[in-house]
Parts: sequence; C-alpha cells; structure tokens
Amino acid sequence: MDYEQMTSQQKAAVALVAFGSEVSALVLKGLNEDELERITVEIANLRDVPPEIENKVIEECHEIFMARQYISQGGIDYATHILEKALGHGRARDMMSRLESSFQATGFSLLKDIDPKQLAGFFQNEHPQTTALILTQLTPHQAASVLSELTPELQAEVSLRVATMEKISPEILKEIEGTLEAHFGASSSRDLSVSSGAKTIAEILNLVDTTAEKNILQSLEADDPDLAAEVKNMMFVFDDIVLLDDRSVQRLLKEVETKDLSIALKAASDEVKNKIFANVSERVGIMIQEEMEFMGPTRLSDVEAAQGRIVDAVRRLEEEGQVIIAGRGGKEDIIV
Repeated sequence: MDYEQMTSQQKAAVALVAFGSEVSALVLKGLNEDELERITVEIANLRDVPPEIENKVIEECHEIFMARQYISQGGIDYATHILEKALGHGRARDMMSRLESSFQATGFSLLKDIDPKQLAGFFQNEHPQTTALILTQLTPHQAASVLSELTPELQAEVSLRVATMEKISPEILKEIEGTLEAHFGASSSRDLSVSSGAKTIAEILNLVDTTAEKNILQSLEADDPDLAAEVKNMMFVFDDIVLLDDRSVQRLLKEVETKDLSIALKAASDEVKNKIFANVSERVGIMIQEEMEFMGPTRLSDVEAAQGRIVDAVRRLEEEGQVIIAGRGGKEDIIV
C-alpha cells in the first residue's frame, strides 16, 4: 500500500477503522447513501494496513481538524498563517488547497471525476466567461488538464478571463451549478463565492504542458503586459524550489552565485533550506551558513531581489528542459 497513491475514500476507511467502532458509527451516520456505500466498500476491502500508513492517515486527519478549527476561528488567511508556523509552508499550502476545494459547491464537485477531454468538449459550446468561471472551481491539476485540451484560441481567451475575474456572486454560481447538475448528474446545491484572478491562472499554468503555457502567456502579454508579468511572478516563487527534484536543484546551483544563495536563504522556509543543503557538499553548506551569519541583518528588498534572480534561473532552465518542476504537465516531462 502506497500512501501517496491512496484515494480519499481509502484514507477515510483506514481512519475509521483506527478510530474504533463507536467513533466510526457516529461519522457514518452523517454520510449520505452514496458516500456511505463507497466508504463501506473501502472498509470491507481493507487488508493488513502497515502501522506507518495508519499513522500518516491519522496525522493527516489531525491536521485537517486543526485547519478547520483555525478557519472557524479567523478565516482562511488566519488558518494558513497558523498552519505555516506549525507545518511549514509547503504542507500548509497543500492542506489549505485541499480544504478550499472541499468547500466547493456540490454541482461543481460533480466534475472531479469527469474526463478532461469530455469537459473540454462541453466547454466548446459554452461562453468563454462561463468556462473561465467553472475552471476556478476545479483543482489546479484538473483545470490544467482541461485547459490543455482546449483549442489555442480558447486557451488564451479563457485564461485572460480567469486572470481578470473578480469575486463572483453566489447567485451566478448557483445558476451555473444548476446547468452542470442537469448535464452531468443531479445533486443538491449550496452557497459559495469565489475570488480568483491572477493567482488562479498562475496555479493552473504551473501545471499545464509547456506548449499551452507559452501560448497562453504570449496572448496575455499581447493583451495586457502588466497582467502577464503579474501572472509570471506568481507562477513559480522561491519557496517552490522544494518542487524540484534533487538533480534539478544541483543543476540550478551551478547557475546561482553563492552570495545570492546566502542572501536568498536568509528569509527562506526550513523546507527550502533543507532542500538546498541536502544538495551541496558539507564544505559548501558550511560556507553558505557562515556567509549568512557574517552578513548580519539584511534588507527584505535585497532578499527578495536575490530570490527573484534564482527564480529567473529556474524558469530559464525549465524552458531549456534542464530542470523538472514536480506537477508540470506534458508528455515531454514523463521519465521512463
């Protein structure tokens, strides 16, 4: 059993068994028939679960409960801030991404199991603004898959609309949700609103294949250069270095000045620091740490500038095919 390949239903089954029959019974009472059937099947199919898998599932459940408690106390931003302190930037961002997707409306959640090609076919007959709005309700991975299936012209048009989208009223979302339910299946609806824009399209572009990304960015640059620059700045940030494999980090470090690296790491997360130090020799690691200590307090603007130069190097190396960013789409990224 591979934890990374487990579905949400499989994790839920493991958690319910671990929590015991009394707690499980209370949870199962709150599920609808479809959810109850799926979880029951997963529980029935469970075999011997390794202790390390069970511990990881329980730990993830604990983190989800913490996140929901923080959200109820102070909202999404408050929860993200607290979780970053507790879990680190990467795990906190991943946790909040999963939780935010769970708040999506039922009609939109119907799309999670639809083949991207089928969704793309559905969008061919929809207005680009409707398509853009629906994409903001999908996970970045699914939105990227769908966007890659659209024609180049529609990719550019939809991406521009996502990037410039403002907060959407629940009434409009309910109307579109009803259309989706009629087309893909019947279910109940509930209120939600969304705030998307440049951040959303940046997350999606981080995952689409390179050809689609270049096409969309070129169109954005032609239509709105400032917006294109904003999207590019959000597409890969310094903390995303943890998404590089070790070989790519080693290639990146050949392009980076030691001084820039030392300055950039002054305000880096522990995850990024660990990633960097794991890919340099002990001598170089000591040299970087000594330089960081020797330079003393550093202006945030200088740190951000150094991080920006490193990010630029990552983007350039990726365009040249010399580094791989985990999660980026495209057949050319498949390693066999």
